[in-house]
This record gives sequence, C-alpha cells and structure tokens, in this order.
Amino acid sequence: MRKNSIKNTRINGEVQKELSTLISREIKDPRINPMTSVVHAEVAPDLKTAKIYISVLGDDESKKNTLLGLKSAAAYMRGQLAKSLNLRNTPELTFVIDNSIEYGVHMSKLIDEVNKKIVTDETGDDYYDDEEDQEDEAGEDDEDHVND
Repeated sequence: MRKNSIKNTRINGEVQKELSTLISREIKDPRINPMTSVVHAEVAPDLKTAKIYISVLGDDESKKNTLLGLKSAAAYMRGQLAKSLNLRNTPELTFVIDNSIEYGVHMSKLIDEVNKKIVTDETGDDYYDDEEDQEDEAGEDDEDHVND
C-alpha cells in the first residue's frame, strides 16, 4: 500500500477519530490535559507504526505531562484500536506534540492587534488608535527635523 493511497488516507482518519474518542472519554490518567486534541494520525503503509500528532492547550509542563501520560497509555489504546478497527496489524503508537494550533492562535492575535492599532477613517487617512503611538510618531518627526 502506498503512503498517499485512498486506503491509507481512510485508515489515518479512522485512527485519528478513534484515538480522539479514547483520549477524551476513556483515558482517566490525571497527567493528560483535558484540552488535548488529536491533530493528525500518520499510519505507515505496512500498518506497523503510527505517528500521532497531538495538540495540548496549556503550558510546557502540561504538554510534557500529557505526553508522558499518553505514552504510558499507548498499549491500552493500541488494544482498543485493535478491537474497534479491523486491520491486519494494529500500529504501534508514537505521540508527537504539534504546536500548529497554538501557533495559529498566536498569529491570529498578532493580526488582531495590528488591525486594532491602525484604523482607517472615511477619507482614507491613517491615524493611530493608541495615544502612545501618536506620541512616538510625533517624537520621530521632531528628531528628523533636528537632524536636518
């Protein structure tokens, strides 16, 4: 089976869905953060291994503890996968922290800050919403005239 075949893509989706359900409903390890989501599952074409990308909402300590909890529960989850999915081989699970959701939220916040800072009025002139920025602009203009 090729890596990008339709069958492999379908298996990836099923493994992701089952693991997401297992983590949120059945695993009771206190180390696992309740705000843990399975972002992507990548099952090898031979069905021997699977790399599971997870996202954890929290600090670095919470991420580390969640990863430890998931690694300790990997054998249980593999057994549950074997029961729920009818595959020739049940893949060995490897968990990897994925920061893409956190990065996306951070970028969205930065874009919102920029949009709040620069406000365009009806005439098309840009003016700043914050007084500090206006003072900085005025201070920069004064410095330019002093250097001339």
